[in-house]
Amino acid sequence: MNTRMRRAAVAVAATTMAISLAACGSAKESGDKAEQSSEKKGDDLKIGLLLPENQTARYEKFDRPIIEKKISELTGGKAKVTYANAKQDANTQAQQVDTMITNKVDALILGSVDSKAIANSVKKAKDAGIPVVAFDRLAEGPIDAYTSFDNEEVGRAQGTALLEALGDKADGGTIVMMNGAITDPNAALFKSGAKSVLDGKVKYGKEYDTKEWKPENANANMEAAITALGKDKIDGVYSANDGMAGGIITALKAAGISPLPPVTGQDAELAGVQRIVSGEQFMSVYKSYPAEGIVAAEMAVALAKGEKLDSIATSKVDSATTKGIPTVLVPVVSLTKDNIKDTVIKDGIWTLDEICTAKYKAACDKLGLK
Repeated sequence: MNTRMRRAAVAVAATTMAISLAACGSAKESGDKAEQSSEKKGDDLKIGLLLPENQTARYEKFDRPIIEKKISELTGGKAKVTYANAKQDANTQAQQVDTMITNKVDALILGSVDSKAIANSVKKAKDAGIPVVAFDRLAEGPIDAYTSFDNEEVGRAQGTALLEALGDKADGGTIVMMNGAITDPNAALFKSGAKSVLDGKVKYGKEYDTKEWKPENANANMEAAITALGKDKIDGVYSANDGMAGGIITALKAAGISPLPPVTGQDAELAGVQRIVSGEQFMSVYKSYPAEGIVAAEMAVALAKGEKLDSIATSKVDSATTKGIPTVLVPVVSLTKDNIKDTVIKDGIWTLDEICTAKYKAACDKLGLK
């Protein structure tokens, strides 16, 4: 992992243990049981890491190296991490879980493609004595631990920022709502959080659940919305993440809409940050990938060793199928042009040189990013 990611990991490691969440909901059986079922093991572990897709830059650029590095640190370099990316294919991910079971991994970190479809695979892992940590998305089935961001708070941050950007038009203005994939439970939480802020204040001209989170699908949806509503009838766009925001903004520009309406985002991707600098995108949501990845690694190693999670997860949540899952939720930050320096640059996610390329230098200078 590169130097800036090491800095970022160190910077947030001290804060992750203080994060807590109130338990919610009800379901069938506790995720605590696997903590007690594994035999005690040493550092010579095999940890499986399954991530859902590579459309979003975070999984390959941040999450994988952060998790692998932390697992190595926790085990004195003795643990082996086996990695696979499902590339947004639920069937592929089910096969990958089967492979991990065949390879007898000691624990599995799972970022699910489809939270419901993966439940049977989670059960198969559990039956094989392999504890499963749900990473970033709360998969169904007998999950043993879960870490993510406060996803409803992500939506609230997006909705609040959009209202701020709309100004006088926040009262009855028309927006297009571009949600994420229906197979991702986080997308529903983002939507719920955003609507808790936006309902009753804006009109939803068009609303979409964007297949596979793909920017090209968001672009096609936005083109349809422009055709249906008219170029001058769109006051703002709720976009659930930065990748889709890029596709949306491309459609708005192609339609000749100027000035661009405010567009939200999420993930603080480099292209998203640069669009914020240039004024094309209003905001993103910065999520500390080091904090989330460190917790996932700590949970997986502890479970693989047959240890309890009391010192890691100070709270519990319920899924549709499993009650009392030990959980850590990491806070999020609304990212605008005003706090780029104090967030993604300060934490070492992106450098000034990466953000302020020749194309964006004048805009960076104007914002005092030097």
